[in-house]
Amino acid sequence: MTRRRLGLLLCALLLPAFAACTEDPAATAQAWHGGTLTIGTGPTNGVFNQIGGGYADIVNRHLEGYEALAPPTNGAGENLLRLASDDVQVAFTFADTAADAAAGRGSFEGKPVKFKALARIFNGYTHLVVRANSGITSIKQLKGKRVATGPQNSGTELVALRLLGAAGLDVKRDITQVSASLSQMANLMRAGDLDAMFYAAGLPTVGVQALFAQSPGMFTLLPTEELFLTMGKAYPDIYAPGKIPKAMYGLSADVTVVAVPNLIVVREDMPADLAFRLTQLIFDYQSELAAVHPEGDNISRDIAALVSPLQLHSGAGRFYGVS
Repeated sequence: MTRRRLGLLLCALLLPAFAACTEDPAATAQAWHGGTLTIGTGPTNGVFNQIGGGYADIVNRHLEGYEALAPPTNGAGENLLRLASDDVQVAFTFADTAADAAAGRGSFEGKPVKFKALARIFNGYTHLVVRANSGITSIKQLKGKRVATGPQNSGTELVALRLLGAAGLDVKRDITQVSASLSQMANLMRAGDLDAMFYAAGLPTVGVQALFAQSPGMFTLLPTEELFLTMGKAYPDIYAPGKIPKAMYGLSADVTVVAVPNLIVVREDMPADLAFRLTQLIFDYQSELAAVHPEGDNISRDIAALVSPLQLHSGAGRFYGVS
């Protein structure tokens, strides 16, 4: 055998091994889902949509071989339904909604969704808006009122219904429930066709901010923290106390509320290397998320892995150094 033929033979034998050793894990993962990732966000004037759009931009610029899309959705619940049908592969959601979806409870009864978490991010704060001159000072006084509970299958709807229940109100008998988007609710409030509206999101929420700014002194927020202990007993390890600073919406005082942790979750079948990179991007380019919305600055690696009762994706666990 000539030296040339021997060299060609060695090349043919060694090339696959060399390629396997030098292959970029992200490049291997990019074949997943044809290189297209759709991110379930939220309504166009909500925090999930803003942060989700920023996250998609980061993926598009820093994860070679991928195109990320971030269309508006109705939020937490719809995102998980779309995750189950593979309409989205990455989703922003609430911890309470996600816990129900994973266990097949509530609106997911008999239809559990399989997914894993990348990160716990910022909290969603329960905005309960009423007219400043309505005389309503407690959630219990919503009995007999027209109350909007957010879009159907949204995280807002779930926490609103649970808060109303914790206050002793029967949604079917004690209030007139209205399901609507944030912009629709704001318009109904301005027109006097609603007595109250719920919206759970990070701070500030653009749609709520606009409502207060365009109608100075007309609206206020009700506190809900009084129901935190009741909520905690009914739904352990889910909710947290929160505070909406008065300066956020030009209020006369800070408002204490029930808050719910927000999560980024992905399909269970996402490759571990891709999940690792998507998690890494959140923290490598966190300043870019903060530039899109202030809540981006409130994402903390110290608590990002605390997604109980859910499970971390193995790729995310590798990023955080936990099993």
